[in-house]
Amino acid sequence: MGQLFKSFFISAVILGLAIAGAVTLYLNRPEPAKVEIEATPLVVDVAEVVKQDVPVSVSSQGTISPRTQTILIAEVGGRVVKVSPKFKAGGFFEAGDMLLQIDDRDYRAELKRAEAAVASARSNLALEKGRAEVAYRDWLKFSNGVKRNGEADALAQRKPQLAEAQARLDSAEADLIRARDDLDRTTIRLPYAGMVQQKQVDIGQYVTLGTQLGKTFAVDVAEVRLPIPDDRLNYVNLPAINGDLTTAPSVTLSTTQGDQIHEWQAQLVRTEGVLDERSRVLFAVAEINDPYGLKTPREAPLRIGTFVQANIAGKTISDIVVLPRHILRTGNQVWVVDDSNRLINRKVKLLRTDGALAYIYQGLESGERVSLSSAPFAVAGTQVLLNSSIKTSTLLSEKSVTREKRSATNKGV
Repeated sequence: MGQLFKSFFISAVILGLAIAGAVTLYLNRPEPAKVEIEATPLVVDVAEVVKQDVPVSVSSQGTISPRTQTILIAEVGGRVVKVSPKFKAGGFFEAGDMLLQIDDRDYRAELKRAEAAVASARSNLALEKGRAEVAYRDWLKFSNGVKRNGEADALAQRKPQLAEAQARLDSAEADLIRARDDLDRTTIRLPYAGMVQQKQVDIGQYVTLGTQLGKTFAVDVAEVRLPIPDDRLNYVNLPAINGDLTTAPSVTLSTTQGDQIHEWQAQLVRTEGVLDERSRVLFAVAEINDPYGLKTPREAPLRIGTFVQANIAGKTISDIVVLPRHILRTGNQVWVVDDSNRLINRKVKLLRTDGALAYIYQGLESGERVSLSSAPFAVAGTQVLLNSSIKTSTLLSEKSVTREKRSATNKGV
């Protein structure tokens, strides 16, 4: 019992001393050092708001196709006896050039028979007219006081025979016209200058009526179908329904070939008039004159089937502010720098975006300063330090200069 009490007493003393030491250390703890943290202003670039009248363009894309395309079909049968060197895939030809010649000997013989039949019918008609004249004189001599019906009088004057002779002549002349047409159809010609897209027959091959000979298209004008979303139709002066093109916009077509960008000028000439039910777009058609540069030298030919980007010149919109697209935050918000150089959160209304630029029509006033630095971790009221300042009007000017330099570079200037 005494030993147990002694152990308990020692434990209590040790615990008491530990508690007393802890209390002493707590009461004698040193005061923590206070460090003043200086706030470093956020360095930003700003753009002073300048409202502009901005011509708004609409971007689209499409594939170049011929305006006039022909599938050549044989209208007569026979053996192909001559093929023009121009009649090959990729070959150019002029209007009226002979492309194919089908053996025409049978058709020349048929033409001779038709001409002989016409001559015979004309001779028979002349003979019948003479007989009718004699019969008419006899009818005048012996018809006094004789009552007959009209049919008998017509027969006495040989009018039915004369009508039959005239009908035979008309039939022979119709056969002559058909024989001449068939002879003309043995030579395949086209009324336009164009290119051969496909060649499907060659010399020595026998073709029948309806045989497909090839495909061609005209090279005077090409066209491209450009889809325009319905929410952008108000930006474009579409061609008038009556075909008046005085207000039709110009179109710049471009495509990348290797490391070069080539451009061609076109013009909207019509719309297809019906919105696509699924995509809600209206297809507008632009035409390009002399796409292969056969009459007017071009930097590069615009080949049929080329996929192109299109920039359609649109209307001019007033009081637009142009800003870099990357500074727009979620919900179309931007940072505005107030007179105290603090950030203010501002929601703007966006007209459209075009590449690296955003076009804003509401939410900013002239003279306000917009931060060009994205500042993803900034909050409203953050103090900023201005690094540089430009006017928003210069952004659009820089884009135009860049486009001109690129065009000059592509032309080798």
